[in-house]
Amino acid sequence: MSQSALSKRPADAAGVARRAGPTTGERLARAAEQSWRPLALLLAALVVWWAIAAAELIEAYLVPSPGATLDVLTSKTGYLWQHTWVTTYETLLGFAIAVVVGVLAAVVMVYSSTVERTLYPILLFAQVVPKIAIAPLFVVWLGFGIAPKILIAVLIAFFPVVISMVTGLKAVDPEMLQLSATMGAKPWQTFVKIRFPASLPHLFSGLKVAVTLAVTGAVVGEFVGANEGLGYVILQANGNLDTPMLFAGLLVMSLIGVVLFVVVEIAEKLLLPWHASRRDTSATTTF
Repeated sequence: MSQSALSKRPADAAGVARRAGPTTGERLARAAEQSWRPLALLLAALVVWWAIAAAELIEAYLVPSPGATLDVLTSKTGYLWQHTWVTTYETLLGFAIAVVVGVLAAVVMVYSSTVERTLYPILLFAQVVPKIAIAPLFVVWLGFGIAPKILIAVLIAFFPVVISMVTGLKAVDPEMLQLSATMGAKPWQTFVKIRFPASLPHLFSGLKVAVTLAVTGAVVGEFVGANEGLGYVILQANGNLDTPMLFAGLLVMSLIGVVLFVVVEIAEKLLLPWHASRRDTSATTTF
């Protein structure tokens, strides 16, 4: 039997066995293999940080010790949690709005070359403008409430979403589109069955970038004008030369970004098993 014939045989045909997925032990071993290097690097950075603080190479008011930072994290848990929740809420809401608007804008741009030629330069111009420079305008226009923070998070997270979605929608195999048209599929059917599913891997790549940028956008908005949130905590700590609190705020802010990134990555694996996990369930011939 030829190799081409073998490749076309279904996975449940005679002589073809579906390879079992990895066991729990194999998954844990793979996770350990993938995570020990970054963990080792973080541990090394922590040791260097501790050594610098212990040797007093830098004044404590400039770089606090890990112990002082940990003491703030444990003793000010309630205070930090209150502000962490505010920043997380602003981040999630801004990210959600950016995803919805970005996907809709990408779809319109792909299906209308006129809209794409009109909108794309504007999006590029808006992206290169530093958001910290225009954040005070949003505070003047919208006040000191939550709206300016959400708007900045939307603006920062919007560009990766729309660009990745446009790339994904345009990366569809032209032969698939021709086959769909030949079979009489309507444009919306082609979009639902072919274009949108094919664009999801690109979209999730943009979402993982956008969700971390949304955290930055929310904190930038809090820098400009706020009385709550991690940006406010960091700004107050900087003004009071309270570097342990400043470092604690930075660590918590970084943790939010890491957690949200992991959540998006897990969602990608759950929603795109045909893309992310195909290696684990691939068909293997027994001949």
